[in-house]
Amino acid sequence: MEPTVRTDRSIANNQPNIIIRYNKQGTRILIDVAIPGDRNVIKKETEKILKYQDLMIEIQRMWNVKAKMIPVIILATGHFKITHMYLSNIPG
Repeated sequence: MEPTVRTDRSIANNQPNIIIRYNKQGTRILIDVAIPGDRNVIKKETEKILKYQDLMIEIQRMWNVKAKMIPVIILATGHFKITHMYLSNIPG
């Protein structure tokens, strides 16, 4: 079982696969990985963003930082997909 993010209130989805902390920028990046069927790539990407929306709001409120979600989709062929819109969210 993956570790949960401690929050002040109960949040149903508080177990993203990876959390990256950029302390100097005051940013937290949540990364969640999915391996859907070939036809469900866009649906799964949207589902991941909506799934962690409450957790991102709670992290921003509790820790006074910006939180962003990056869904990583691994296709059945072994390729992975990260939309360019999400790649621009990564500082550095």
